[in-house]
Amino acid sequence: MSDSVAKPVDATFDQFGLAADILKAIAEQGYTTPTPIQAQAIPVVLAGRDVMGAAQTGTGKTASFSLPIIQRLLPQANTSASPARHPVRALILTPTRELADQVAANVHAYAKHTSLRSAVVFGGVDMNPQMAELRRGVEILIATPGRLLDHVQQKTANLGQVQILVLDEADRMLDMGFLPDLQRILNLLPKERQTLLFSATFSPEIKKLASTYLRNPQTIEVARSNSTNANVTQIVYDVAEGDKQAAVVQLLRDRGLKQVIVFCNSKIGASRLARNLERDGVVASAIHGDKSQIERMQALDAFKRGEIEALVATDVAARGLDIAELPAVINFDLPFNAEDYVHRIGRTGRAGATGDALSLCSPNERKQLADIEKLIKRPLEVQTLALDKPARHRHDERGSERGGERGGRRDRDEHRGASARRSSGTERGHHRRHEAPVDDFFLKPYEPSVSTKQPEETKSAQPEKKGPKRQVAALLGGFGMPRKPSA
Repeated sequence: MSDSVAKPVDATFDQFGLAADILKAIAEQGYTTPTPIQAQAIPVVLAGRDVMGAAQTGTGKTASFSLPIIQRLLPQANTSASPARHPVRALILTPTRELADQVAANVHAYAKHTSLRSAVVFGGVDMNPQMAELRRGVEILIATPGRLLDHVQQKTANLGQVQILVLDEADRMLDMGFLPDLQRILNLLPKERQTLLFSATFSPEIKKLASTYLRNPQTIEVARSNSTNANVTQIVYDVAEGDKQAAVVQLLRDRGLKQVIVFCNSKIGASRLARNLERDGVVASAIHGDKSQIERMQALDAFKRGEIEALVATDVAARGLDIAELPAVINFDLPFNAEDYVHRIGRTGRAGATGDALSLCSPNERKQLADIEKLIKRPLEVQTLALDKPARHRHDERGSERGGERGGRRDRDEHRGASARRSSGTERGHHRRHEAPVDDFFLKPYEPSVSTKQPEETKSAQPEKKGPKRQVAALLGGFGMPRKPSA
């Protein structure tokens, strides 16, 4: 069985008994008061108990486990250059590369005044630099499951001395099919360890995982999967499918947004939208599973530097993105899974800041909107967006999802054909494309050329001419004549 924790009131970081070096790093990050998840989780983790925590993104969850981990490992910290003095003592597993990179950045910031070493390993990049860093020794290792198993196989990662295990966003790891990898990794760890599991939901699968690998965990629940941040203003715009791209451009311009994440449901849709936004003068880039890790990191770094206005992303690629003071997110497509809506809008309004969640809803997405409202238990404000230059509607919205530019050319052809019919008044049946003038040569019946006639016809048509008889020479003896005997 697990216990629940009551929420402390007016807690401060000083009250947790953290080391001065950690408090200094916290102050340098600009944090003064712990969030609810931090106030509840830090004392429990410091006490060495297993934790089963439910917290949404943007609630300060990373600090709730990384700060007490650093504190617990400080007695074993040392400045020795020997790799044997720096074994992996804390392992943090995340579902995506972006989340792993973000957690690693936070751990590095909190531990920078200590002698503890940390490293991050994930797929999509060269293993050699990761192997070199692991061989030097690290106490805190952040990893994605697949790449960690690669290092275990290469014998560059030894998990035999892990004291603390963190499963961050465990629900997403199960959704992505990482359960077999997780089981392999957990079987490599010492039985005597502290395990911290964080998930957005306590689904039956998560409860089964917790019952198998956690020992009498303490439950900490500060935000359920259907709760949204009160600092985020949520607005839904009723927009036709063919007008969505123009709506995104207009929202960026009217609201003066210079940094926004735009969510799409598919990788193809994200790439197409980024290209089309570029044509409309918006600096945009797409990140999704088909992009290489280098491309994704370059796009994310450029976005953080303010060089990209619109970062078009899919749900999986956006997991773990932590952009300070992100003013808004736009749902170009409403998600098929209502819980993904909560994850998406959690990218803005983080750490006490305010933000806007702007969603574009076409007529065929009404069911998804109803599912979202049912999940968050309140209706969303639906407004009409008056577009300055509405896009031409496609006759088949499914075709717009597939066709992209081809659909646009088809619409222009149909528009020209309709104009021609209105001007002539003669065509009222099937739609016909505008035809160019046809050369009369191509309307003539086929006539075979002279060169294709039969050879006999050519012979009979021309009179046979008799010429002089060709002279023939022959060698003597060539026709059976007896040879003349030699003298």
